[in-house]
Formats: sequence, structure tokens, C-alpha cells
Amino acid sequence: MSRKKDLVAYCGLYCDDCMARKGKVADLATELKSELKASGFDRFASAISDVPFFKALKKYPDFTEVLDVLVAARCTKTCKEGGANPACEVRICCKEKEIEGCWVCGEFVDCEKLRFLEGVHGIAHIRNLRRLKRKGVNEFVKGRHDWYVKPPAQKTGKKTPAKKK
Repeated sequence: MSRKKDLVAYCGLYCDDCMARKGKVADLATELKSELKASGFDRFASAISDVPFFKALKKYPDFTEVLDVLVAARCTKTCKEGGANPACEVRICCKEKEIEGCWVCGEFVDCEKLRFLEGVHGIAHIRNLRRLKRKGVNEFVKGRHDWYVKPPAQKTGKKTPAKKK
């Protein structure tokens, strides 16, 4: 159980849910890079990219740059072991406050330090933090964790017109 507890990040996400931690994407990107290099695909892409049907191959160097990023996007350490972004404001804040995670802090719902997660995770981290606060870490790791949850629609105050029959 203690190993599973170590997988709970300061922000409420669960490290083993992360594609970077699982490593499959990095493995596949490595394999694809190797195959493309072995087959001399860079020469092929350059030679055929003037054909209209293959014009997207002009972007092949950009594609290989993306593959490099995917290969490097492997995370071998958990958040609490210093994995992912070493300058993470959430981690720094929790360490400064000497708390186990944001769920211990009463300000997590409106904390600006957590906002950067919304682009990738929606409000999953907030939902997880609420569960952690309510159930505790031991119960949280036994259950389901959210990785992405679509934020609720913003209310605009405008009434939706009735549908015509």
C-alpha cells in the first residue's frame, strides 16, 4: 500500500495514470525513430515531398523533432521522487508548507498554482483533491482516480432559445 501512496502527486493526480510514466508512447516513438532511420526515410521524404500528394513530407524534420520530444517524455520517477517538472510550483509550495499534498491545504480549489493543469487534465486534479481530502490517501489509492475531466460549461446568463416545432 505504501508504494501506491507514493504514486499520489502533490496536485492530486496519480503518477501511474500518466502516459509519460507508463512509457508506452516513448517506447513506440523510439521504435519508430529507429525504423525510420534504418530505412533511410529522411532521404525518401526529401525526394518525394515535391509530389503534391506527399507535400506533407516537407514537414518531416518537424515530425522527427516531435518524436525526439516523445522519446524524452518518459518519467521514471514519481512526482514525490522529483519526477516530471523539477520547477513545479505545486511541488515547491507543498514542500515549503511541509504538507503531503494540496488536499491538506484549504485553498486548493482556488489555487492559481494548480491552474496550469487544466489544459491537460480539465478539473480532474480538483476532483481527486476533493476525494483525497474526504477519504484520505489510503482510500483514494484503492479507488478510481481521474486523469481528465471536462470542466463544467460556463453559465453565460443568456437563455437558450426554444426549439421550433
